[in-house]
Amino acid sequence: MATTSTRKSAAERREAVLNAALEEFAARGLSGASTEAIAAKAGISQPYVFRLFGTKKDLFTAVVTRCFRETLELFQRAAEGKRGEEALDAMGQAYINELLPDRTRLRGQMQAYAACEDPEIRAVVRDGYGDLVTYAERVSGLPAAAVTRFFAQGMLLNVFASMGLEKADEPWAERLLAGCRDI
Repeated sequence: MATTSTRKSAAERREAVLNAALEEFAARGLSGASTEAIAAKAGISQPYVFRLFGTKKDLFTAVVTRCFRETLELFQRAAEGKRGEEALDAMGQAYINELLPDRTRLRGQMQAYAACEDPEIRAVVRDGYGDLVTYAERVSGLPAAAVTRFFAQGMLLNVFASMGLEKADEPWAERLLAGCRDI
């Protein structure tokens, strides 16, 4: 009996490429990532990756843009109906509970920061990070010092994920992570 395969839509193929690219860029950075590996993971040809995104850098910026957008959406869901410290606490807990376990996504964020030598990538990262800060400021209504502490903790959590310490299996890491949860 012949089997039939369902052809993916262009949107589905695009999402598959973005997912594969996130994994590749998180592991190897912009310079070390292979579009051939991304295409293979996505189940498409390498020329199709370029047809969808143009260049490897364009694909990288699409991945970075998506990561920031998804983080903003996570913050918005977590803070819905909340204000002040309650909003920041909810966003922080969502970050710890939903993003910290996703080492790939957080390593992808770190790779985005590392690629900021390129002015176009720097602009994308600044815009995405700026949107997060602006939202946290607006929803919390708190002074700059409180918002700064919130984002400093987030960066510490990114460093934890990069080092594979999301379970805080080192005593010093356990203390720092406990401090993040208590603030």
